[in-house]
Amino acid sequence: MNPYIQSVELSKAYRLLNHGPTVLVSAQIGEDVDVMAAAWACALEFSPAKVTVVLDKSTKTRQIIEQNGYFALQVPCFAQLDMTYQLGSITKFNEPNKLAICGTQLFYQNGFDVPLVDGCIAWLICKVIPETHNQQTHDLFIGNVVGAWADSRVFRDGHWYFADADKRLRSLHYIAGGTFYTIGDEVKAHL
Repeated sequence: MNPYIQSVELSKAYRLLNHGPTVLVSAQIGEDVDVMAAAWACALEFSPAKVTVVLDKSTKTRQIIEQNGYFALQVPCFAQLDMTYQLGSITKFNEPNKLAICGTQLFYQNGFDVPLVDGCIAWLICKVIPETHNQQTHDLFIGNVVGAWADSRVFRDGHWYFADADKRLRSLHYIAGGTFYTIGDEVKAHL
């Protein structure tokens, strides 16, 4: 178990996504587990903590979420660049061994049956808030955050600290065609 995983207050969970990172979406029903990359995820509400994520109808992960009602969003880091891109490029419908091919290791937090991707820098477990129109028309899923954790090397006291962390722990931000950026330098406005 990763000794750096710390619980995040649900009232601060929005901060895990507020900087616009690419996320990994995971879900499970029975023995069927999948993980996919998604670029369109964001915080929706502070309290209760809610998030949104766009999940295309053609994905296995979405199919599992529609059956189970739970999913996890995790924030991958630069050290996981290739795995993240592969998880977004390979479909489990065509490749049943997708997770093994991508080198994806999973773990579970106590009290939750939702798989989490090892090595990420933040994790949010969410319960789907059913919004059939949004899901079918816009592929938009809303989740109520029921658990949140982060890697204390880069997130502590409710804030990200990328500037003084190992660059391999910087979050990924997808552009297109296999191109990502990592989070940049911190700058502060003065009032």
